Amino acid sequence: MKKIAIIGASYLQQPLVEKCKELGVYSICFAWEEGAVCKDLCDKFYPISTIDKEAILKVCKEEKIDGITTIASDVATLTVNYVAEQMGLVGNPDKYSQTSTNKYLMRQCFMEHNVPSPRFCLTDGVVPEVSKSFRFPVIVKPTDRSGSRGVEKVERMEDLQKAVERACNESFQKKAVIEEFVEGREISVESISFKGKHYVLQITDKVTTEAPFFVEIEHHQPASLPEDIQTKVKAIVLNALDALHIQYGASHAELKIAKDGDIRVIEIGARMGGDFIGSNLVKLSTGYDFLKGVIDVAFGDFEEPKLTVNKFAGVYFLSEETKHLKPIIENWNNYPEIVEAAITDNELRRIECSADRSGYLIYQSDRRFLNQ
Repeated sequence: MKKIAIIGASYLQQPLVEKCKELGVYSICFAWEEGAVCKDLCDKFYPISTIDKEAILKVCKEEKIDGITTIASDVATLTVNYVAEQMGLVGNPDKYSQTSTNKYLMRQCFMEHNVPSPRFCLTDGVVPEVSKSFRFPVIVKPTDRSGSRGVEKVERMEDLQKAVERACNESFQKKAVIEEFVEGREISVESISFKGKHYVLQITDKVTTEAPFFVEIEHHQPASLPEDIQTKVKAIVLNALDALHIQYGASHAELKIAKDGDIRVIEIGARMGGDFIGSNLVKLSTGYDFLKGVIDVAFGDFEEPKLTVNKFAGVYFLSEETKHLKPIIENWNNYPEIVEAAITDNELRRIECSADRSGYLIYQSDRRFLNQ
């Protein structure tokens, strides 16, 4: 039986652990015990921080793993690439890991490789002089967090310092990026790569809360984009993946498209998209088992994706802003389009980050569910 190390053991990794069980793959998870829902699902669990690369490497050598991976976690990819390189396993080049996990280094990389993206600057807690020449509004975000944590839209220079402090407090490195706000429609592109060849699997429409926090409350596949725009989006993403030296595994690219067709890359993660995008929606809308693909890549055993289904699929999240969904989620068995739903917290909150959401529903249909 092949052994795979999974960096992380939260609910984000649960679909991956369950897929390993389905495929007969021996799974070993690494994470702190708090919130480690995969502890009792995986074959072996080690209570080691996902960022403790040396300790994880030592255990992986002792366990003689055959592959290592993670999904939906940026910070975990740092350990994945390090261990993979040290053990001669499949992974992205470790020396470029920071570029694909640090928003400031990513922006610099995009600028150097002509990947269209917003004007930006770095801050460690103090508003830099250069930002005073930016066109407002601007977006402030931690350099090294995901899930919309610490992200805020700022309309006026007078409010920028407070937003910078908030973002830096959320950052592991205590640093943040200030970038000019790009007006437009939000999408993401889900891809998988092997030996430097990239395969675009799906394009996703994204719906977020209004300013200032822009937390995702809906995702829908396929995105309703004209063919010419899809072609441009794919070309930009392929160039960006090459620029970031992403050669293996899943990737999740976030972009904005202006009314005039101008396209900007917001960021790219060298991992599967969260919010059920990679773990559920891609298979529901295309038929491609993305989770299996990620596991196959980690073992160096990969087949070119075949998209065998053409359906609509999506997810809606419950919060105070979307409280109309609560009775639908509570009675989801009455809706044949819904394949999974749950209320995870009885309290409905106005959300500032994805952790504030209180439930979800996932659908597959011949059209966009709820027609929104």
